[in-house]
Amino acid sequence: MRARIAVFVVIVQFILFLTHWFIYDTWVTFRAIPDPPGITGLGAFVAILSVSFIAASLLASRYFNPFVRFLYRIAAVWLGAVNFLFLAACACWTVFLAGALVGWRPEQRVLAGTSFALALLATLLGLVNARWIRTRRIHVKLPNLPASWRGRVAALVSDVHLGHVNGLRFMRRIVARLTQLKPDVVFITGDLYDGTQVDAGKLAAPWKEFSAPLGSYFVTGNHEEFSDPSRYLEAVEQSGVRVLQNEKVTIDGLQVVGVHHHETTNPDRFRSILRAAAIVREQASILLSHAPHALPIAEEAGISLQLSGHTHGGQFFPFTWFTRRIFKAYTYGLQRFRNMLVYTTTGAGTWGPPLRLGTNPEIVLIEFA
Repeated sequence: MRARIAVFVVIVQFILFLTHWFIYDTWVTFRAIPDPPGITGLGAFVAILSVSFIAASLLASRYFNPFVRFLYRIAAVWLGAVNFLFLAACACWTVFLAGALVGWRPEQRVLAGTSFALALLATLLGLVNARWIRTRRIHVKLPNLPASWRGRVAALVSDVHLGHVNGLRFMRRIVARLTQLKPDVVFITGDLYDGTQVDAGKLAAPWKEFSAPLGSYFVTGNHEEFSDPSRYLEAVEQSGVRVLQNEKVTIDGLQVVGVHHHETTNPDRFRSILRAAAIVREQASILLSHAPHALPIAEEAGISLQLSGHTHGGQFFPFTWFTRRIFKAYTYGLQRFRNMLVYTTTGAGTWGPPLRLGTNPEIVLIEFA
């Protein structure tokens, strides 16, 4: 496992180095900056930035202190900027080469300056948008829903990613919003934590200040499973949130099934858990499953509504495009899969770069009809 992680880190670092070199080379070429012999100050600075996120991530996996949090946040923001700067560099070369084909020679300094300025503006907008959590309200009609549930509201919270970027203050904001919204029940579909080294109990503590009439329920996401998830599960339970251990609970006549993420990735294991849950098809049921995958298995088991997160909607381009290719219509929003409804949320937090552009962080209120 360590060897595989090491190979992965080396590959990612190599890609980051090439990306930074491409951005740097585009800038000095289009801006006609003299290239003196040896390593320039700008070149050395860019080289350091190219290793900043990997270095910060390795530190964050072992330490949780103000210095590491500061370093990780700076590196994460820069990684987001690199995404847009890379697109800006590609745009520079595309316009330049297209102009050469038709005999038009654009002013290279202006082209580079404009493109890179827009990239930095996109980064700034993404930072601001990622901190503005929306409240999305949807109405869901489930067959055989108990009469007592008609008009009730469930809050869906996912992908908070508590760690070195989203900390205690962020968790308090979400709990304060829920207190204001007053849902009847709360469903947390994984990635409450980012998977880095944290004080799990301290970050989950704000949940002690909130109490939904019908309770709060949690299943793990892939980030809690980067290592042994027991410390996260213990912290969540001590905060007053119930962890659903691959089981079904009946809440005032409504069946709620919670399955941890790694169990849903094994088709046979997933089927076995749902079979053991003894879901009554003639009664409405909700499945909490971190990722919107294995939908045929859930639908065959008789689930009425699956609630998921995981995708983040891609956060920003081009990852919004990639997630659409992977999860298709189930990347975001309320969709139907045969006889089952599926709602995938973009989540409240971010992973990696704390940016969102083209997607919005959200808490979802589901009103049952």
